[in-house]
Formats: sequence, C-alpha cells, structure tokens
Amino acid sequence: MSLNLASVLRNSAARYPTLTATISEDARMTYAELDEAARRFAGELLATGVEPGDRVALMIPNVPGFTIAHFGALYAGCVVVPLNTLLVANEVAFQLEDSEARALVVHAQTASVGFEAAHRVPSCKHVYTLGVEVASQPAGAKRFEEVIRTGAAADLAQTAGDDTAVILYTSGTTGKPKGAELTHLGLFYNAQLVAERNFGRWPDRIVILQPGDVGIAVLPLYHAFGLTNIQNALLYSGGAISYQLRFCAASAAEVIARHRVTFFAGVPTMYIALLNDPEVQNSQLATLKYCVSGGAALPIEVKQQFTQRFGLAVQEGYGLTETSPLACIQSIDEAAKAGTVGKAAYGVEMKIFDDQDREVPRGERGEIVIRGHNIMKGYFKRPEATAAAMRSGWFHSGDIGYVDADGDFVIVDRKKDLIIRGGYNVYPREVEEALYAHPAVAEAAVIGVPDARLGEEVKAIVAFRPGMSATVEQIVQHCKTLVAAYKYPRIVTILDSLPKGPTGKILKRALRE
Repeated sequence: MSLNLASVLRNSAARYPTLTATISEDARMTYAELDEAARRFAGELLATGVEPGDRVALMIPNVPGFTIAHFGALYAGCVVVPLNTLLVANEVAFQLEDSEARALVVHAQTASVGFEAAHRVPSCKHVYTLGVEVASQPAGAKRFEEVIRTGAAADLAQTAGDDTAVILYTSGTTGKPKGAELTHLGLFYNAQLVAERNFGRWPDRIVILQPGDVGIAVLPLYHAFGLTNIQNALLYSGGAISYQLRFCAASAAEVIARHRVTFFAGVPTMYIALLNDPEVQNSQLATLKYCVSGGAALPIEVKQQFTQRFGLAVQEGYGLTETSPLACIQSIDEAAKAGTVGKAAYGVEMKIFDDQDREVPRGERGEIVIRGHNIMKGYFKRPEATAAAMRSGWFHSGDIGYVDADGDFVIVDRKKDLIIRGGYNVYPREVEEALYAHPAVAEAAVIGVPDARLGEEVKAIVAFRPGMSATVEQIVQHCKTLVAAYKYPRIVTILDSLPKGPTGKILKRALRE
C-alpha cells in the first residue's frame, strides 16, 4: 500500500489552504505556505544528492522550522531522525553516525553542538542552519530560510505504508540508545486516532480536533508524544500549532489565552505547574476544550484538582516511543476516572503477560504487551534487541500493569530501571557510564527517587578508588559535561562500597530501600 506521512500536510493544504497552520509569537503561516516551504526543502534535499530512504536529522526546538523540515524530508521520501535538543556533542554524534544521517538541520540554539557533532561524522555531508546569523554561518552549511524561500518544490515521493518514516532514539537500562523505526502507516494512524479519538468505537467516533482548533506545543516535537499528539494530529485535522520553545506555566497560560488554544497535551508536571503557579489565572484557560496527559502517571489528586479548578477533564493515555506512541487512552466520556489509562486504541491489542509470556487473569499484575498498526518495525540495525522486544509476536513494554474490573489498564510500575524526570526519560546506564569515566570512581549506580515537582529525581551512589576522592560538586560537574542537562544527578551519595549480590551485581533494590 502506498502511503507517505507527508500526505497529512498535503491533504490539509488542499482542503484548507488559507487556514492558519502554525503560530509562532504572532507570526502565522497558512497551510498553503507551510506545504510550499516543506516541498521546497524536499526539492533541495533531492537536488543535493540526498536520496529517498536516506536519513535526515533535525536538531530543532519547538519552532515552525521543525515542522517544515520534518514534512520536507518526508516529502522527499527520506527518513526523519529528530534529535533531542538537550544532548551534548558526543551524544549527537553517536546518533548521527548510528542512523547514517546524510543531512542535519540545526537551530541557532543547538548550532554549536550540532556543528561539532556533524564534524565528527563524515557521512553527514549536508548541514542546514535555521536562525543562525550570517556572520556565524559555518563554511559549507546552507541557510534553511534561504532554501525554503527560493528552492524548487518537489512532488510527494511514493513510499509504502510499512516503510520507515521516522527513527526516534530510545534506550533501555543497558547499552547505547536504540533507534526505533516508526512507519508511515503507524504514525498516520496515530495522528488520526488523536484527532478523531475513535478508540474502539469506529461507528460512533467522536471527532475531537476540527479545522480552526489550536493546540499548544509545550511538549518537545522531537519526542513521540509531541510529534504525534500535537504536530501530526493538528495538521491532520486542519488545526493550528502554537509553538512554545520551553514550558513555563505562566507563559503557557498567557499563550493559551492570546491564541485561544483549545487543545493541550502535556506530562503530569505541566499540570502540576499550571495548578501551582500564582500567575496562572483561571480565565486564561477558558478556551481549552480537551486536555491529554501522558509520559508518566498523573497523580489522582492533581487530576481532580485540575478538573475542579478549571472545569476540564483530563484524558490519561499510555504509550511508548516504540508504539508511535499512542497505545491506550481514556475515551472522552470516561476521562473523569482517575488512576487508569483507559482501553487500547482502535486496532491495537494490549494484554498482561507473566514472565513466561502467558496472559494472566484480569486483576493480576504482569508486563504490558502490545501489538497492532502502531508498533515499530524494530530497532535500526539491532536485530537481537528487536527480537528480544518482540517476543511471541508482541511488543514487550517493560512496564508492569493490570486490567481493572471495567477493562481499563492500570500502570503500576516500571519493570526496568527507567527514570522519568519531568517527563524526560533518563536511562541509568548512560549516567553510570559518565560516572565511571571519572578517575576517582570505582563503583556507581543510578536510581530514581521520588520528587514532588518532577515526579522523579536522578540520584547517583558512588564509591571511590582507594586513596582517591572527589566532592559531590565535582561529581555533578563532571556528569554535566558528558550527558544532557536533564540527565545529570542532582543528588549524590558517597559510600565505602555498594551492596552486591552473589554474582557481584550491584543491588539497586537495596539502594532504593
């Protein structure tokens, strides 16, 4: 079946050419203008020798340029590789090299890191700059703004539904980050599911997002949650995206009021911030109609307080990068229920398995497994990791949950040691590798500890080599140079030695206790 995810934009541009598609500050682009800019970037890529199927990396924060570059690469038949804008150069270089990216688009905020990383990866031959001053333009790079203004527009490339559209990097608690290959069909269908909210009720689906609706992009668009729930879903429906570079409750509330935002998707810490920021006025959120929470469990008390104060039900959902990401969500008429994430999305199956991959009875806890149109093709160039995740024909989430009496899924805990700090995934092994790079560190372990504001905070426990030592401040500063800002430990405990099991493995359970 022929399907290109860029048809989301093309179809809406044909239906709603004069409607607003993007809002940045008070600058707006229509669907016709957005589509033309994306097609011009596609033409530029093809003219420089980038071919369909090649990877194009984007290191761009929440600005319209991300959307233009994203759909432009898809128009050309390329694979988009969104990069976390908080990464440091060695992390970016790894992902550029691992994905075999041929081109990179960097924003002014990420330019120095992006330039350094691209310089280390010879296969990344084409660099485009967005918002970079002419005087700071590196040799050989092209200005993105010029390309989308003067380039020759390309037609939509023909791709198959099961072709890879996007590679999003994620990782488990061990090893390097892995690139999850998400398909055109999986991402297209996920956008439709969010826009129409037709979860298991196709004949009676409720169309949620309408032409003219406005959603605020407070979630980073390089993350699956923001990419699908905000960008793709809004453009699928003919809505507009209001971009916010970084989340701040007061500024988000002001933008919601000024742009008359109707749709908000965020992680629990964002709802907590909106509730607790004294500058946020109830009237500023008056235009909101629909709110979605994901990325971590939304505390029951927070959900109830938010509904009581603002008169807004919050739909809780669940998914992972590998599931495009939506797998499960509360229906609009069941959003008042707290503590669950609803039922599997239309066309998606979810079950609870034990450690032998056998389904457990309703009410019993086990690992959440998923299959359907939303599941990734696999991890790029990692067949063993793919096989491990896709045992028995099901994607194994690594999350523990159960099904309640209503048939709704409840997320209990994480099977792996993943830490979610303010909605960002922090993988302990990456931080431990940074700790072990310190010359004084002999043993290290990283765990998540409860935090009232962020959900979890990153804590490191270290033991030093004989005759060597370092201060807590030195350990933290060392980690800052090797991992992104949201990953480094804010809490460091120094012990004489770390507890170990019979095989010598460090016992994180004992550290948590």
